[in-house]
Amino acid sequence: MKPHPCSEHRPTPKLLACALASCLALAAPVALAQSTAATIRGQITVDSAPAGDAQVTATNVATGLTRKVQASNGTYNVGGLPPGTYRIDVVAGNATTTRTITVQVGQVATVNLAAAGGVAEAAPAPDATEIDAVTVTSDFVPETKTSEIATYVTSKQLESLPQGTRNFLAFADLAPGVQFQGGGPEGSTRIKSGAQSANGINVYIDGVGQKNYVLQGGISGQDSTRGNPFPQSAIGEYKVISQNYKAEFDQLSSAAVVATTRSGTNDFEGSFFWDYTYTDWRNRTVFEERNDTKARSKEEQYGATFGGPILRDQAHFFLSYEAKEYQSPRTLIPGRGFTLDELPANIQAQAGNGFYTAPFKEDLYFGKIDWAIGENHYLELTGKYRDESEITSIGDLNVPNYATSKDNSETRVDLRYQYTNGDWLNDAHLTYEEATFNPRPVNNGIAYNLSDGTNIFDTVVRSGAGADFQDKGQEGWGFQDDLTFTGWQGHTVKGGVKFKSVEVSAIERQPYNPQFTYNIHGSLTQPINVRFGSALPGVGDGSASSRNRQYGFYIQDDWEVNDKLILNLGLRYDYEESPTYLDYVTPDDVVAALRGSTAINNPNSGINVNDYISTGNNRDSFKDGWQPRVGFSYDLNADQQHVIYGGAGRAYDRNLFDWLQLEITKATFPTTEVWFRRADGTCPTSAPCVDFSPSYFDPAVLAALASPSGAGREVFAIDNDIKTPYSDQFSLGMRNSLGIWLTDATVSYIESYDGFAFLLGNRRPDGSFFRPDFNWGPPFGQGLTGFSNLIIGTNGIKTRATSLFLKAEKPYTAESRWGVTFAYTYTDAKENRQGGEVFALDFPTLDGYGWKKAKDVPEHRLVSTGIYDGPAGFTFSGKLTLATPVWRYATNCLDVDKPDNCFIDQYKPDGDFGFKQLDVAVMKEFDTGAGLKMWVRGDILNVFDWANYAGYDDFPGGFQDPNENFGEPNTQFFPTRTFKLSLGFNF
Repeated sequence: MKPHPCSEHRPTPKLLACALASCLALAAPVALAQSTAATIRGQITVDSAPAGDAQVTATNVATGLTRKVQASNGTYNVGGLPPGTYRIDVVAGNATTTRTITVQVGQVATVNLAAAGGVAEAAPAPDATEIDAVTVTSDFVPETKTSEIATYVTSKQLESLPQGTRNFLAFADLAPGVQFQGGGPEGSTRIKSGAQSANGINVYIDGVGQKNYVLQGGISGQDSTRGNPFPQSAIGEYKVISQNYKAEFDQLSSAAVVATTRSGTNDFEGSFFWDYTYTDWRNRTVFEERNDTKARSKEEQYGATFGGPILRDQAHFFLSYEAKEYQSPRTLIPGRGFTLDELPANIQAQAGNGFYTAPFKEDLYFGKIDWAIGENHYLELTGKYRDESEITSIGDLNVPNYATSKDNSETRVDLRYQYTNGDWLNDAHLTYEEATFNPRPVNNGIAYNLSDGTNIFDTVVRSGAGADFQDKGQEGWGFQDDLTFTGWQGHTVKGGVKFKSVEVSAIERQPYNPQFTYNIHGSLTQPINVRFGSALPGVGDGSASSRNRQYGFYIQDDWEVNDKLILNLGLRYDYEESPTYLDYVTPDDVVAALRGSTAINNPNSGINVNDYISTGNNRDSFKDGWQPRVGFSYDLNADQQHVIYGGAGRAYDRNLFDWLQLEITKATFPTTEVWFRRADGTCPTSAPCVDFSPSYFDPAVLAALASPSGAGREVFAIDNDIKTPYSDQFSLGMRNSLGIWLTDATVSYIESYDGFAFLLGNRRPDGSFFRPDFNWGPPFGQGLTGFSNLIIGTNGIKTRATSLFLKAEKPYTAESRWGVTFAYTYTDAKENRQGGEVFALDFPTLDGYGWKKAKDVPEHRLVSTGIYDGPAGFTFSGKLTLATPVWRYATNCLDVDKPDNCFIDQYKPDGDFGFKQLDVAVMKEFDTGAGLKMWVRGDILNVFDWANYAGYDDFPGGFQDPNENFGEPNTQFFPTRTFKLSLGFNF
């Protein structure tokens, strides 16, 4: 008989997960995920005394969803509520009371109710056609008694605040310490928090993480794209938790975004929108002004929603579609301080005026069906499909013929079943996901690239056939189940398990087309170097895949010690198996070269080759993923007016497959590098070189220079004891409710550890990295005998961030018709490797870089918004963002004692502000009186046309040869001052 999967005897995370799952199954009908569901809790009193026996009923006024609980000693807790407006009916003997409130995503709302005997009657259920009226009269209940550092982004803010793109994450920066970064040269967007990279974030849609297991960006589809991860019209609202998330949150070390999707209601409702802006509606960039030109551009977005009842009060549907069509301007920026008119005539002819347009197209679909079966059963089925195509790698160092065509697609399906039974709640998800990333060259053939000297990395400009060919993605299914038990007086106990089986894959053939490099100071007809890739016959073709299995479980207790103190005590454990990494066997010829290298095995090298030789059974998965998370909140007067809160916790992220797979793909589709002898018979470098022949321009002839065994290839070797990156987080703050205002002040400290990095394993004959009397100059070309460079993968990237968060908000309510927010952040952030960089090849270890100011993290940042519903159907809104300049990195070869003895330096661009932008919007709604509301809206982005620069000339110059353009801006963030017109209707 086949053994039960939980019958393994070794104490693995799989066994622990099975044991916990079995306990949950025996203990109760199980679980509720609190990540998106709201909870309403509090005390019920009759004649100022706790109600001895009371029934509480919560009814969603839009969908009819109903939940009932029995209070115990006057205490009640209604959980598992989709965010929305609820009528709370209380019956305690002959006493009754009713109150209508609105709860937000993941909120725990404390609502104390006083029932009056024989006085109040439960109000009748509002008619579904009067939802607007219910919203007007519902109470806003702020969440003050939480240890989370959290900010809510409401549906009103999503609908009203100005923005250039319909990326719902654009408002994540309303949370102090969180940045939404976009508008750069390629137009890609990302969010990051503190000093950590965007890889550390996670976004949870309806309780399901959207993590990218292969590529950077944190969530799937955000590695490098102008696209949106989800249709904004399908997002109801979301919460940004920048710190102190509870134990249910996994696969992150930075901020968590918790979003809930919209559902259909008891009324048929729909909408349509169209956004548009184009060349004549935007100002020129600074660089277009200088050249008296303007690249053609267009941004068009359109979409529709439709939803309604299938069975009134029971089943509903909701559909959403959004599309984006962009034509985005790009600018050629030659490297190493060169200008366009200094390039060779053949490159100038290809480059034109240096201003181009890059197209982009995206389609986003979302569908949802919900079904409440009685009072205890609830089903949801949701699906998302994303499809996009774009042209990238235009501008910056690349002329248009070097462009890359890139396709992204993503499919996600979530089947959710929720069961309630008294004090128990069950929330189970069965999920499926598929995401692909496919860049490839627009043109095939050969490349003509210029460098400034013999170092091919000193790129001036690239042209001809591109190098980028990839096909990467993830596909698999998952199951997660979470538990909430409220029957223990004063405690809300939660626990859950998670399992995912995901195949991660990568095809990487770099460079796909031969890359010929020429010295701009030498011959422009004979190359100095060529790099090309080729598959190894019978060995591999540059592809790798792995069926990864992920296990996780947690337990959390939110303990109301008394009416003032709440303790949040949680513990999480995560474990992942990646067979491609675990089962990899280092090729015999690489093993022989590693063991036989006298330079690398010299004690001076600092490398133990055994740490990087895998036998297929000497690697283990990381097993120390224990994550304690504790928090507290103390209500000084037990009235939710002044609350001190704080917490400490550890959170583990994961290592990306895109890094681990290089050990295989680089070994099966190696890069061959050939140097060509100069006319005087000398070689450009110390590496061997060959005589150049024009026949090498034929890829078939060139391929003969590649070794059929892969000799001469770069070798990637990863540490046999790879750890998982994580962060330790600490905070202390105070939250206040002052009349109509909510304020928050928090001090935060976060350290992150074990970020992944690739180091150069090459060493000189005596085991040293640098030449004598030098602290610069990596030993490229002095790798393994018979091979090329040795690149070793290990852990070691760290960050530190000390922050002060100040927040003030007057929440928008339908009664007041206005709302404002202020979010200020002071951050002192440091890092031991330039943010976002994985390859660290300049020093033998990361210690050589030292601690430096974190890149892209401003010391001071302020984000403020305002919304006002004026008369005659007008709505006015605005958003102001101000930030001080950020530190940038530069390789300084100027301020040194001798040539080629450079160092990593930093500088701040001139100016009081590194970023400043004011956006405003005005919308006018027209009520036709027939259930159809038309609207027209105008957004002015960057009202004052402030120039925000995305890039600078970071080259200080060569030895005793300063670059006059050092520190000068060369690319600009979009938008310039831009007008955007929007039209639409709702019914």
